Amino acid sequence: MTIGTDARLERIGTDGKYMIVPMDHGITLGAVQGLKDIESTIDAITRGGADAVLTQKGIAPRVHGNKNGSGFIVHLNASTVIGPDSNDKRRTGTVEEAVRAGADAVSYHINVGSKHEPDQIEDLSKMTAEADRLGIPVLAMSYARGENLDGEDPEHDAEYLGHAVRLAEEVGADVVKTAYSGDAESFQHVTESTRLPVVIAGGSPGTDRDTVENVRGAMDAGADGISMGRSIFQHEDPEAISRAVSAVIHDDAGVDEALDRAGITVEA
Repeated sequence: MTIGTDARLERIGTDGKYMIVPMDHGITLGAVQGLKDIESTIDAITRGGADAVLTQKGIAPRVHGNKNGSGFIVHLNASTVIGPDSNDKRRTGTVEEAVRAGADAVSYHINVGSKHEPDQIEDLSKMTAEADRLGIPVLAMSYARGENLDGEDPEHDAEYLGHAVRLAEEVGADVVKTAYSGDAESFQHVTESTRLPVVIAGGSPGTDRDTVENVRGAMDAGADGISMGRSIFQHEDPEAISRAVSAVIHDDAGVDEALDRAGITVEA
């Protein structure tokens, strides 16, 4: 890791903790709620406390000027839900292109356990080498996802997730994102499987309490933050839910305290 990488990691986090909001879903899902007027959404979530936002390179002009001093991450692969195989993520840019777009870091998605895993491992390895030469941090989105996994819910299985995060460290990533296993006890195995900072994904939006409880559980298990998209940018009040999540990550708030500080009322 170079001094440039260290410096840029500070731009996408606060004191080693990360609240990242990915908004690259326009390729995957189309212009869903929260992404049509992405400028307003970015303004809201960064005012609410997000350390960084993440998009594809083409959205960069809509990010700068609306992120209120927060960091910017460019995602470098993608697929769509209407294509032949959503697990087959293909490169959409280079690290150099991301730098030209004003990125502080880059990210890459890999599906560990899918038939595309070998190509994605090779591609991620090449990308980390390219990023290291330029002093750019790499966020690896390393999921347990594919036809080679067994069990009722393999995408949230702590053993598989532990393997996924360790893979990211082995190939040179600086931060790793993965799914939350569902409880702090099992997720501790995941955080102990790597020395990288671990941040959790959000997945399909649940209730506000579900979102904040998952963040609290992950942090209690040794995680270093979140990289949550739809649960935040599709929220009816993105600024408020951002404040609640930020309170847990950066102020070590409990669930009720975080919701209360954000002004979010949750029915019993």
